[in-house]
Amino acid sequence: MLEYKLQDKKEEPNTFTFGLKPFRIVFMGTPEFAVASLDALRVAGFEIAAVVTAPDKPAGRGMKLTESAVKKYAVESGLKILQPEKLKAPEFIEELKSLAADLQVVVAFRMLPEVVWAMPRLGSVNLHGSLLPQYRGAAPINWAVINGEKETGVTTFLLQHEIDTGEILIQESFPIGENDTAGEVHDRMKEIGARVLVETVRGLASGTLSSTPQTGSGTQNIVLRHAPKLFTETTKIDFNKPVKEVHDLVRGLSPFPGAFTLFNERTLKIYRSIAEPGPISITPGAWETDNRSFLKFACTDGYLLVKELQLEGKKRMEAGDFVRGLRNQ
Repeated sequence: MLEYKLQDKKEEPNTFTFGLKPFRIVFMGTPEFAVASLDALRVAGFEIAAVVTAPDKPAGRGMKLTESAVKKYAVESGLKILQPEKLKAPEFIEELKSLAADLQVVVAFRMLPEVVWAMPRLGSVNLHGSLLPQYRGAAPINWAVINGEKETGVTTFLLQHEIDTGEILIQESFPIGENDTAGEVHDRMKEIGARVLVETVRGLASGTLSSTPQTGSGTQNIVLRHAPKLFTETTKIDFNKPVKEVHDLVRGLSPFPGAFTLFNERTLKIYRSIAEPGPISITPGAWETDNRSFLKFACTDGYLLVKELQLEGKKRMEAGDFVRGLRNQ
Protein backbone atom coordinates (compact mmCIF):
# COMPACT_ATOMS: atom_id res chain seq x y z
CA MET A 1 0.00 0.00 0.00
CA LEU A 2 1.30 3.45 -0.88
CA GLU A 3 1.54 5.79 2.08
CA TYR A 4 0.81 9.48 1.85
CA LYS A 5 -0.40 12.34 4.01
CA LEU A 6 -3.02 14.83 2.87
CA GLN A 7 -2.32 18.49 3.36
CA ASP A 8 -4.36 20.79 5.55
CA LYS A 9 -7.43 21.64 3.45
CA LYS A 10 -6.96 25.32 4.22
CA GLU A 11 -3.72 25.31 2.25
CA GLU A 12 -3.53 25.48 -1.52
CA PRO A 13 -2.63 22.05 -2.91
CA ASN A 14 0.75 21.46 -4.49
CA THR A 15 0.78 20.35 -8.12
CA PHE A 16 1.28 16.61 -8.51
CA THR A 17 3.53 15.93 -11.51
CA PHE A 18 5.27 13.14 -13.34
CA GLY A 19 8.12 14.48 -15.40
CA LEU A 20 7.59 18.10 -16.45
CA LYS A 21 3.80 18.01 -16.92
CA PRO A 22 1.06 18.12 -14.28
CA PHE A 23 -1.07 14.98 -14.12
CA ARG A 24 -4.49 16.05 -15.42
CA ILE A 25 -7.78 14.55 -14.25
CA VAL A 26 -11.35 15.03 -15.39
CA PHE A 27 -13.60 14.23 -12.42
CA MET A 28 -17.17 12.97 -12.93
CA GLY A 29 -19.63 12.83 -10.04
CA THR A 30 -22.84 14.31 -8.67
CA PRO A 31 -23.87 13.61 -5.03
CA GLU A 32 -22.28 14.48 -1.71
CA PHE A 33 -20.59 11.05 -1.60
CA ALA A 34 -18.41 12.12 -4.55
CA VAL A 35 -17.32 15.43 -2.98
CA ALA A 36 -14.95 13.72 -0.52
CA SER A 37 -13.12 12.05 -3.42
CA LEU A 38 -12.88 15.23 -5.48
CA ASP A 39 -11.56 17.14 -2.48
CA ALA A 40 -8.99 14.43 -1.67
CA LEU A 41 -7.66 14.40 -5.24
CA ARG A 42 -7.41 18.16 -5.35
CA VAL A 43 -5.69 18.40 -1.95
CA ALA A 44 -3.29 15.62 -2.97
CA GLY A 45 -2.09 17.89 -5.77
CA PHE A 46 -3.64 16.46 -8.92
CA GLU A 47 -4.67 18.99 -11.55
CA ILE A 48 -8.44 18.88 -11.97
CA ALA A 49 -8.86 19.87 -15.62
CA ALA A 50 -12.65 19.92 -15.28
CA VAL A 51 -15.54 18.58 -13.25
CA VAL A 52 -18.43 16.89 -15.05
CA THR A 53 -21.67 16.76 -13.09
CA ALA A 54 -25.44 16.58 -13.57
CA PRO A 55 -27.36 19.59 -14.90
CA ASP A 56 -29.10 21.77 -12.33
CA LYS A 57 -32.55 20.40 -11.48
CA PRO A 58 -35.70 21.96 -9.99
CA ALA A 59 -36.30 20.88 -6.40
CA GLY A 60 -38.32 21.81 -3.33
CA ARG A 61 -41.72 23.42 -3.03
CA GLY A 62 -40.72 26.35 -5.22
CA MET A 63 -39.08 24.06 -7.81
CA LYS A 64 -36.00 26.27 -7.68
CA LEU A 65 -33.04 25.12 -9.78
CA THR A 66 -30.63 23.27 -7.49
CA GLU A 67 -26.95 22.55 -8.06
CA SER A 68 -25.42 19.15 -7.33
CA ALA A 69 -23.14 18.80 -4.30
CA VAL A 70 -20.18 18.30 -6.64
CA LYS A 71 -20.99 21.48 -8.58
CA LYS A 72 -21.22 23.50 -5.36
CA TYR A 73 -17.76 22.29 -4.34
CA ALA A 74 -16.36 22.96 -7.82
CA VAL A 75 -17.72 26.52 -7.83
CA GLU A 76 -16.21 27.21 -4.40
CA SER A 77 -12.87 25.79 -5.60
CA GLY A 78 -12.80 27.69 -8.90
CA LEU A 79 -12.84 24.55 -11.05
CA LYS A 80 -14.07 24.32 -14.63
CA ILE A 81 -17.56 22.78 -14.72
CA LEU A 82 -19.30 20.83 -17.49
CA GLN A 83 -22.98 19.84 -17.21
CA PRO A 84 -23.95 17.95 -20.37
CA GLU A 85 -27.55 16.83 -20.88
CA LYS A 86 -26.32 14.06 -23.18
CA LEU A 87 -22.92 12.40 -22.81
CA LYS A 88 -22.74 11.63 -26.53
CA ALA A 89 -23.42 15.22 -27.61
CA PRO A 90 -20.73 16.24 -30.17
CA GLU A 91 -20.02 19.55 -28.44
CA PHE A 92 -19.42 17.78 -25.10
CA ILE A 93 -17.15 15.17 -26.71
CA GLU A 94 -15.09 17.88 -28.40
CA GLU A 95 -14.72 19.88 -25.20
CA LEU A 96 -13.72 16.74 -23.31
CA LYS A 97 -11.03 16.00 -25.93
CA SER A 98 -9.68 19.53 -25.66
CA LEU A 99 -8.98 19.00 -21.96
CA ALA A 100 -6.34 16.36 -22.80
CA ALA A 101 -6.82 14.54 -19.50
CA ASP A 102 -4.46 11.74 -18.50
CA LEU A 103 -7.23 9.99 -16.56
CA GLN A 104 -10.95 10.30 -15.86
CA VAL A 105 -12.20 9.56 -12.35
CA VAL A 106 -15.85 8.55 -11.91
CA VAL A 107 -17.62 8.54 -8.53
CA ALA A 108 -21.41 8.15 -8.29
CA PHE A 109 -22.16 9.31 -11.82
CA ARG A 110 -24.08 8.12 -14.86
CA MET A 111 -23.11 5.18 -17.05
CA LEU A 112 -20.58 6.45 -19.59
CA PRO A 113 -20.52 5.66 -23.32
CA GLU A 114 -17.29 4.13 -24.62
CA VAL A 115 -16.39 7.28 -26.55
CA VAL A 116 -16.14 9.00 -23.15
CA TRP A 117 -14.59 6.39 -20.82
CA ALA A 118 -11.96 5.30 -23.35
CA MET A 119 -10.82 8.82 -24.22
CA PRO A 120 -7.91 9.50 -21.79
CA ARG A 121 -4.56 7.78 -22.32
CA LEU A 122 -5.00 5.85 -19.05
CA GLY A 123 -8.74 5.33 -19.48
CA SER A 124 -11.26 5.89 -16.69
CA VAL A 125 -11.28 4.64 -13.11
CA ASN A 126 -14.42 4.22 -11.01
CA LEU A 127 -14.87 4.12 -7.23
CA HIS A 128 -17.60 1.61 -6.28
CA GLY A 129 -19.14 1.15 -2.83
CA SER A 130 -18.69 -2.60 -2.46
CA LEU A 131 -16.11 -5.36 -2.63
CA LEU A 132 -16.57 -6.23 -6.29
CA PRO A 133 -17.69 -8.51 -7.83
CA GLN A 134 -20.21 -8.46 -4.98
CA TYR A 135 -23.02 -5.91 -5.13
CA ARG A 136 -22.71 -4.61 -8.64
CA GLY A 137 -25.40 -2.04 -9.31
CA ALA A 138 -26.93 1.25 -8.22
CA ALA A 139 -27.41 0.74 -4.47
CA PRO A 140 -24.53 -1.33 -3.05
CA ILE A 141 -24.51 0.27 0.41
CA ASN A 142 -28.23 -0.24 0.95
CA TRP A 143 -28.25 -3.86 -0.18
CA ALA A 144 -25.21 -4.85 1.85
CA VAL A 145 -26.97 -3.63 5.01
CA ILE A 146 -30.38 -5.04 3.98
CA ASN A 147 -28.77 -8.44 3.48
CA GLY A 148 -27.17 -8.34 6.93
CA GLU A 149 -23.56 -8.31 5.73
CA LYS A 150 -20.98 -7.94 8.48
CA GLU A 151 -18.43 -6.42 6.11
CA THR A 152 -18.34 -4.23 3.05
CA GLY A 153 -15.73 -2.02 1.42
CA VAL A 154 -14.69 0.01 -1.60
CA THR A 155 -13.24 -0.97 -4.95
CA THR A 156 -11.45 1.07 -7.57
CA PHE A 157 -11.55 -0.46 -11.03
CA LEU A 158 -11.05 0.37 -14.70
CA LEU A 159 -14.23 1.03 -16.68
CA GLN A 160 -15.17 -1.26 -19.55
CA HIS A 161 -18.34 -2.11 -21.52
CA GLU A 162 -20.42 -3.95 -18.89
CA ILE A 163 -21.26 -1.98 -15.77
CA ASP A 164 -19.12 -2.65 -12.64
CA THR A 165 -17.18 -5.48 -14.33
CA GLY A 166 -13.83 -3.83 -15.08
CA GLU A 167 -10.47 -4.99 -13.76
CA ILE A 168 -9.90 -4.28 -10.08
CA LEU A 169 -7.16 -1.89 -8.95
CA ILE A 170 -7.46 -1.58 -5.14
CA GLN A 171 -9.96 -2.83 -2.55
CA GLU A 172 -10.30 -2.03 1.13
CA SER A 173 -12.84 -3.59 3.51
CA PHE A 174 -14.36 -2.40 6.78
CA PRO A 175 -16.92 -3.88 9.22
CA ILE A 176 -20.66 -3.17 9.41
CA GLY A 177 -22.08 -3.11 12.95
CA GLU A 178 -25.31 -4.96 13.71
CA ASN A 179 -27.20 -1.68 14.23
CA ASP A 180 -25.37 0.48 11.66
CA THR A 181 -27.62 2.27 9.18
CA ALA A 182 -26.89 2.70 5.48
CA GLY A 183 -26.29 6.39 6.20
CA GLU A 184 -23.59 5.62 8.75
CA VAL A 185 -21.92 3.14 6.40
CA HIS A 186 -22.12 5.76 3.62
CA ASP A 187 -20.34 8.37 5.74
CA ARG A 188 -17.49 6.02 6.65
CA MET A 189 -17.25 4.74 3.11
CA LYS A 190 -16.91 8.13 1.45
CA GLU A 191 -13.80 8.92 3.53
CA ILE A 192 -12.23 5.48 3.04
CA GLY A 193 -13.08 5.62 -0.66
CA ALA A 194 -11.47 9.04 -1.07
CA ARG A 195 -8.23 7.78 0.46
CA VAL A 196 -8.22 4.63 -1.66
CA LEU A 197 -8.95 6.67 -4.78
CA VAL A 198 -5.95 8.94 -4.20
CA GLU A 199 -3.80 5.85 -3.70
CA THR A 200 -5.18 4.40 -6.95
CA VAL A 201 -4.53 7.52 -9.01
CA ARG A 202 -1.00 7.81 -7.64
CA GLY A 203 -0.33 4.21 -8.64
CA LEU A 204 -1.75 4.63 -12.14
CA ALA A 205 0.10 7.90 -12.69
CA SER A 206 3.43 6.39 -11.65
CA GLY A 207 2.85 3.11 -13.48
CA THR A 208 3.32 1.09 -10.27
CA LEU A 209 -0.27 -0.22 -10.00
CA SER A 210 -1.56 -3.21 -11.96
CA SER A 211 -5.13 -4.45 -12.34
CA THR A 212 -6.74 -7.85 -11.69
CA PRO A 213 -9.73 -9.35 -13.55
CA GLN A 214 -12.87 -9.75 -11.42
CA THR A 215 -13.29 -13.29 -12.73
CA GLY A 216 -9.87 -14.37 -11.49
CA SER A 217 -8.88 -17.26 -9.25
CA GLY A 218 -11.08 -17.84 -6.21
CA THR A 219 -14.30 -16.22 -7.52
CA GLN A 220 -15.74 -19.12 -9.52
CA ASN A 221 -17.73 -20.67 -6.67
CA ILE A 222 -18.88 -17.45 -5.01
CA VAL A 223 -22.60 -16.67 -5.06
CA LEU A 224 -22.84 -13.08 -6.26
CA ARG A 225 -25.35 -10.67 -4.78
CA HIS A 226 -26.54 -7.68 -6.75
CA ALA A 227 -27.51 -4.12 -5.83
CA PRO A 228 -30.35 -2.98 -8.08
CA LYS A 229 -32.10 0.36 -7.82
CA LEU A 230 -34.52 0.67 -4.89
CA PHE A 231 -38.24 0.80 -5.65
CA THR A 232 -41.28 1.42 -3.44
CA GLU A 233 -42.06 -2.27 -3.15
CA THR A 234 -38.57 -2.82 -1.72
CA THR A 235 -39.20 -0.35 1.09
CA LYS A 236 -42.48 -1.76 2.43
CA ILE A 237 -42.00 -3.72 5.65
CA ASP A 238 -43.32 -7.29 5.80
CA PHE A 239 -43.70 -8.24 9.46
CA ASN A 240 -44.36 -11.86 8.46
CA LYS A 241 -40.59 -12.29 8.40
CA PRO A 242 -37.93 -12.89 11.06
CA VAL A 243 -37.22 -9.84 13.20
CA LYS A 244 -33.54 -9.64 12.18
CA GLU A 245 -34.53 -9.50 8.51
CA VAL A 246 -37.00 -6.69 9.23
CA HIS A 247 -34.43 -4.82 11.34
CA ASP A 248 -31.84 -5.12 8.55
CA LEU A 249 -34.35 -3.70 6.06
CA VAL A 250 -35.03 -0.72 8.32
CA ARG A 251 -31.38 0.18 8.80
CA GLY A 252 -30.54 -0.57 5.15
CA LEU A 253 -33.06 2.05 4.01
CA SER A 254 -32.17 4.70 6.61
CA PRO A 255 -32.05 7.65 6.19
CA PHE A 256 -33.29 7.39 2.60
CA PRO A 257 -35.70 6.32 1.24
CA GLY A 258 -36.90 4.86 4.56
CA ALA A 259 -38.69 1.59 5.31
CA PHE A 260 -42.42 2.04 5.83
CA THR A 261 -45.58 0.41 7.12
CA LEU A 262 -49.15 1.60 7.67
CA PHE A 263 -50.17 2.91 11.08
CA ASN A 264 -53.84 3.79 11.54
CA GLU A 265 -54.10 4.04 7.74
CA ARG A 266 -51.20 6.51 7.49
CA THR A 267 -47.68 5.91 6.23
CA LEU A 268 -45.17 5.40 9.04
CA LYS A 269 -41.47 5.38 8.21
CA ILE A 270 -39.09 3.68 10.62
CA TYR A 271 -35.48 4.91 10.64
CA ARG A 272 -33.97 3.19 13.68
CA SER A 273 -34.87 0.00 15.46
CA ILE A 274 -33.56 -2.81 17.63
CA ALA A 275 -34.28 -6.48 17.02
CA GLU A 276 -35.66 -8.32 20.06
CA PRO A 277 -35.83 -12.06 19.24
CA GLY A 278 -38.14 -14.20 21.37
CA PRO A 279 -41.73 -15.41 21.72
CA ILE A 280 -44.54 -13.07 20.67
CA SER A 281 -48.02 -12.70 22.17
CA ILE A 282 -49.67 -10.82 19.28
CA THR A 283 -50.06 -11.37 15.53
CA PRO A 284 -47.11 -10.38 13.29
CA GLY A 285 -47.67 -6.80 12.17
CA ALA A 286 -49.61 -5.83 15.30
CA TRP A 287 -48.04 -3.32 17.70
CA GLU A 288 -47.70 -2.70 21.39
CA THR A 289 -46.88 0.39 23.46
CA ASP A 290 -46.87 1.49 27.10
CA ASN A 291 -47.94 5.00 25.97
CA ARG A 292 -44.79 6.40 27.60
CA SER A 293 -41.55 5.07 26.18
CA PHE A 294 -41.78 2.28 23.62
CA LEU A 295 -43.46 1.13 20.43
CA LYS A 296 -42.81 -2.31 19.04
CA PHE A 297 -44.14 -4.41 16.18
CA ALA A 298 -44.42 -8.19 16.27
CA CYS A 299 -42.51 -10.23 13.67
CA THR A 300 -42.55 -14.03 13.30
CA ASP A 301 -39.86 -14.67 15.93
CA GLY A 302 -39.68 -11.54 18.06
CA TYR A 303 -40.38 -7.81 18.25
CA LEU A 304 -39.02 -4.86 16.30
CA LEU A 305 -38.45 -2.14 18.89
CA VAL A 306 -38.79 1.21 17.12
CA LYS A 307 -36.35 3.95 18.12
CA GLU A 308 -36.89 6.68 15.49
CA LEU A 309 -39.83 7.18 13.15
CA GLN A 310 -41.86 9.63 11.11
CA LEU A 311 -45.62 9.56 10.65
CA GLU A 312 -47.01 10.92 7.40
CA GLY A 313 -47.43 14.69 7.73
CA LYS A 314 -45.27 14.88 10.87
CA LYS A 315 -41.59 15.46 11.58
CA ARG A 316 -39.09 12.72 12.34
CA MET A 317 -38.96 11.96 16.10
CA GLU A 318 -38.00 9.55 18.86
CA ALA A 319 -40.47 6.70 19.42
CA GLY A 320 -41.08 7.81 23.01
CA ASP A 321 -42.21 11.27 21.90
CA PHE A 322 -44.46 9.66 19.31
CA VAL A 323 -46.30 7.33 21.72
CA ARG A 324 -46.74 10.07 24.32
CA GLY A 325 -48.41 12.10 21.60
CA LEU A 326 -50.73 9.19 20.90
CA ARG A 327 -51.69 9.09 24.58
CA ASN A 328 -52.49 12.79 24.56
CA GLN A 329 -54.72 12.32 21.53
